Amino acid sequence: MSPHTPAPSPHRSAHGYGGRGPHIVIAGGGVAGLTTALALHAAGFERITVVEAAPAIRPVGAGLNLMPNAVRELDALGLLDALEAGALRTRELRYYHRSGGLISREPRGLGAGYRWPQLSVHRGHLQQVLAGAVRARLGPAALVTGVRVRGVEPLPDGRPRLRLEHRAGSVHGRASLEPDVLVGADGIRSAVRAALHPEEGAPPWNGTLVWRGVSRMPARAVGPAMFIAGDDRQKAVVYPMSRPTGPGREVLVNWALARPAADTGGAPADPGAAGAADGDERLLGDWNRPVPVETFLPYYEGWEFDGVSVPAVLRAADSAHVYPMVDREPLDRWTHGRTTLVGDAAHAMYPIGSNGATQSIVDARALAHALALHPADPAEGLAAYERARRPVTTALQRANRELGPEVVINLAHARAPHGFTDIHEVIPAEELAAIACRYAATGAFDPGTVNLGSPYEVPLPAIG
Repeated sequence: MSPHTPAPSPHRSAHGYGGRGPHIVIAGGGVAGLTTALALHAAGFERITVVEAAPAIRPVGAGLNLMPNAVRELDALGLLDALEAGALRTRELRYYHRSGGLISREPRGLGAGYRWPQLSVHRGHLQQVLAGAVRARLGPAALVTGVRVRGVEPLPDGRPRLRLEHRAGSVHGRASLEPDVLVGADGIRSAVRAALHPEEGAPPWNGTLVWRGVSRMPARAVGPAMFIAGDDRQKAVVYPMSRPTGPGREVLVNWALARPAADTGGAPADPGAAGAADGDERLLGDWNRPVPVETFLPYYEGWEFDGVSVPAVLRAADSAHVYPMVDREPLDRWTHGRTTLVGDAAHAMYPIGSNGATQSIVDARALAHALALHPADPAEGLAAYERARRPVTTALQRANRELGPEVVINLAHARAPHGFTDIHEVIPAEELAAIACRYAATGAFDPGTVNLGSPYEVPLPAIG
């Protein structure tokens, strides 16, 4: 347990449900869904079921960064030590112009004055830590795999009726369920969101392709910092996410590259564009389509930043995946009766500013807190959660469409497209600082706000 973790609270049951508490179903066993289950359990709720469409919780995906506000909430749930065992503290973020010029360098986490670190971690490790905690604390029956939500309809009393589909090998089954509360945590292509907003359609694509992967290479070849580099057309994000191990002192390196599909020359590496042209909306939001590194490597030849070679990082990858950069339009309403949304199902945003998983984790804690403060009226609890969270995440969705803090790269390229020797002759230091501070304030993850501690601790009298 970390020094910041509070002592565990006594076990409590929620009022108003015959002494047993409400049955809460969470659709989706990703970061948002699993954290929601743990947060609800910590707030005293006992009857929690997570249904996940995948046949098993496996360590898939690439890397992500967790901002200190999310780490604070995971620490409050007693997960920080297990998480840090397979993660790396992010100590510095650098922005470069594609010419090699350094735009800015910012301390992160503890070095920036936060009480909690920023963490670089493989998504699979985070998900395994969360899933393990759910099974240990709530029991193995709380996490059910191979079950997909196919539809939701409201009952007269506000409760949802779920249509479920179960798959186990060649065996298929269907069932319905009427829980007291439904939380849609089923991602950017959420079935729960689709039931609440059937007119919405597929996630909108901005025309950019993103290639992602994980490489293993000597720590000295990648350096200790996270960096984002590029110009007004394409970018690269590279950072280590594990401590050096083995005789070669190797680390896991996460990387993500973005480039307009139109600039790929119609190459076969553009299945997102092909799918969109063919009208196959299923491809939008798919993060797991493999593609050979060689199909996009030429776009990044010669990219080197303070000794870190982007092509060398890419060549060290065992595999790569491509997906279209998509988000969701901000909603005017997440909550309908006793059904609400969290994470990407609520507010999928472009992968900018390390806010995808971060905001999902904060959602989870905010939701559990709001429900605990309204034990006799879950609909009002869900509405209170939405009032607290939707304005913040909507502002971040819109900020990320304007490139968030990464706009400094575009500014540098617009003002000095051939490079520079002194960035402050191109972008004054005050302007750089203002961009970073404005984005942090948008999401309420500036040090002053975060260091006040979690606002989501449940008062003891709330449920008992």
